[in-house]
Amino acid sequence: MNGLLAVRGLEIEVASPCAAWIGACRDAEAIAAAAARVALAHALAGRSVLTDQRLVIGIRLSDDREQRHLNHAYRGQDRPTNVLSFPLADLVEPRPPGSPVLLGDVVLAFETVRREADQQHKPLADHLRHLVVHGVLHLLGFDHEGEIEAEAMEGCEVEILAALGVPDPYRDTM
Repeated sequence: MNGLLAVRGLEIEVASPCAAWIGACRDAEAIAAAAARVALAHALAGRSVLTDQRLVIGIRLSDDREQRHLNHAYRGQDRPTNVLSFPLADLVEPRPPGSPVLLGDVVLAFETVRREADQQHKPLADHLRHLVVHGVLHLLGFDHEGEIEAEAMEGCEVEILAALGVPDPYRDTM
């Protein structure tokens, strides 16, 4: 990371109120935390981010019911979606000394994620990794609204996923 990323610590808080995650993917919490850690390190490498403060990311392994509620409340869409990101902080904003940098939360819906993994013929664990990476990149300001932004975000996702041993999820769609 060429010394450009210097953080005191990274805390990934994973909550899994939907037991189906653990039933279908025993290591779902550890997989999500590891994917978030690698995504953050990769995405911040080469960026001038120097902080002695702890970075915090929340990951919630939820279900379609909760995700539908969140999607409706915050995006006006009355349907579940695979992943939602709720950014809270910008890394360049000054913070009081010693306070953590709360980057935000990533919420995943079990039924939707599992259905997509089945439809795309990929392991649930790999799709979970991909969507956590996608969500963390959103917390860091990446977006895919325009074609150029989408290509940049997807390229970053592919690199991070390769580091996690996950095949390119876009290779059949690009």
